[in-house]
Amino acid sequence: MKGYTGTLPNGEAIHYVDRKRWLWSLSVVYPLQPFLGIAFHAATGNELWLLLPFLLSYGLAPFIDMACGEDRNNPPEEVVIQLDRDPYYRRLTYVVVPLHFIALIGTAWYAATQQLSGWAVLALAVVAGLASGLAINTGHELGHKNSKLEKLLAKIVLAVAGYGHFTIGHNRGHHSDVSTPEDPASSRMGESIYKFAAREVPGALLRAWSIEKDRLTRRGRSVWHPNNQILQSYALSVILWLALILAFGLIMVPFLVVHNLFAWWQLTSANYVEHYGLLRAKDADGKYERCEPHHSWNSNHIYSNLMLFHLERHSDHHAHPLRRYQSLRHYPDLPRLPNGYFGVYLLSYVPWLWFYVMDKRLLALPHVQGDLDMVNIDPDARSAIFLKYGRDKMAEPTIS
Repeated sequence: MKGYTGTLPNGEAIHYVDRKRWLWSLSVVYPLQPFLGIAFHAATGNELWLLLPFLLSYGLAPFIDMACGEDRNNPPEEVVIQLDRDPYYRRLTYVVVPLHFIALIGTAWYAATQQLSGWAVLALAVVAGLASGLAINTGHELGHKNSKLEKLLAKIVLAVAGYGHFTIGHNRGHHSDVSTPEDPASSRMGESIYKFAAREVPGALLRAWSIEKDRLTRRGRSVWHPNNQILQSYALSVILWLALILAFGLIMVPFLVVHNLFAWWQLTSANYVEHYGLLRAKDADGKYERCEPHHSWNSNHIYSNLMLFHLERHSDHHAHPLRRYQSLRHYPDLPRLPNGYFGVYLLSYVPWLWFYVMDKRLLALPHVQGDLDMVNIDPDARSAIFLKYGRDKMAEPTIS
């Protein structure tokens, strides 16, 4: 297995081997999971098999994460540059791009050409959306890189779920505003995921559009100029969707609506758990402190990280946005999620249970230590939270 050699500050030579090198290919094949349910349905005729990918992700994956545990090992800083430059890891993110299209088109074909009940078509739309939520994750990894090829591939793969505004809104908006009340993609303590979704989905779109409009205005161009990066990806989405409707009929209209909504819901779920209640402090000039690793919830669970290009090492990602997935690091004393993403997604879908588990974790963080002034709190839940945790008088929030 390939290794990397570096030199420590004391002159000692070190050799590092990424023992998960070949396992990262799971992030490549994972989007093809709808075909697993389709294969079993084709063999047995039982429509329940079409739900298999959904059950594997939300039913089995949390238990696999529990069984496999966490990996807190880090590549030494002395070899990170070599690791980042290894083309193998980059090629995995390239290869998966067409597979996202294959997954959607193949699932759509099966839904339209087989004698399926209405609920089975809906089930296929949901599992296709689950796979296309991973397309947004692929676009996330690619869109953070500086090469023209990777930025182009990000634009292409985001078209699968019709989320072409993501790269601009995420890179130039979310990473700037993360863990502040101003960020629509940072959830607040006491805010349910359903309330968060109503703020996050339109808020992220409007922010991305505003950023792109400002960029084009500075160049003396209309927001509708062909150079609009959001519209370019949206155009690819429209072409893809029209092609599916023309090829497979009007059944594709409800299929694609459900598919898109569920793909977007995957991103909303990730955004909700990644920064829940975390708050960057302001300095004397009213400017927010630099984003540090403790401003994101982290997870080192092995299985789900291998499926998601290490997305769950989110703390290091926000501290070093250009760092590639294989090089992301664990830090001590980070905000830690109790399970991998699929497990905590389920937890978040039951708000009272999420609050019960996560509010205690939030307040126990070393940089919070029960100080509610160090927490990003939902204004509508503010009074109840302060009363519950021992303070019945509090300053008025400065932003709603």
